[in-house]
Amino acid sequence: MRIATFNVNGINSRLPRLLEWLGETSPDVACLQELKTSDATFPEAPIRDAGYRAVWHGQKGFNGVAVLARGVQPVEIRRGLPGDDSDGQSRYLEAQVNGIVVASIYLPNGNPQPGPKFDYKLAWFERLIEHAAQWTKHDAPVVLAGDFNVVPTDEVGDIYSPNSWRHDALLQPESRDAWRRLLQRGWTDAIRRLHPGAPMYTYWDYFRNRWTRNAGMRIDHLLLNERAASRLAAAGVDRSVRGREKPSDHAPAWIELALERRS
Repeated sequence: MRIATFNVNGINSRLPRLLEWLGETSPDVACLQELKTSDATFPEAPIRDAGYRAVWHGQKGFNGVAVLARGVQPVEIRRGLPGDDSDGQSRYLEAQVNGIVVASIYLPNGNPQPGPKFDYKLAWFERLIEHAAQWTKHDAPVVLAGDFNVVPTDEVGDIYSPNSWRHDALLQPESRDAWRRLLQRGWTDAIRRLHPGAPMYTYWDYFRNRWTRNAGMRIDHLLLNERAASRLAAAGVDRSVRGREKPSDHAPAWIELALERRS
């Protein structure tokens, strides 16, 4: 079973790229972020024509997350991260697909920092750590997939060069500490499990020729609970998607989970 995550950076403006990628790679589940559209203007019809059913949590002009499933209807479990009733941003969506629980996550960017946006990022991260704890030892495989807006380390496998990003919220010690504490609760970083140390960038800024220079960073992640990690068979990044006409500044990342053997 292939599960992917893709920050589309505007689903309606990038719809040709999204449909192209779905047709070429046929993920069983695709978690999307940064839809930048309301619930009413989500492009359900063309996605259905491509063979996918969807649940989504939109927001006009900003944020927004979705879960797509090939040939079946995802069953929504939760929309919105608990812990702050005043938070109206659309950044979290849980669904079940064929016995697997997936969460599509668009963690706040946090820039500029320091300031209220960075404070919101850290508070949101704490809420995620607490909420996700219920899933770590769950009987079902669980995948947290999305744009976490965190570069885990300064190593070349995570970022081409940390120097020009040193003051960015994605690299701050507080962001990385929250990331580490999330993993310590029982989550496996799938890309790193199978590709230790290798550059596996998922994001290239539009400016300063960063794509052509491969000046990227790894901020889109798939985290697995124990049950899912035991089935991890493959993981990668569909890097070529970033190099196409009018692309998102992200490339899709994906995993494959082996089917469970039945006695």
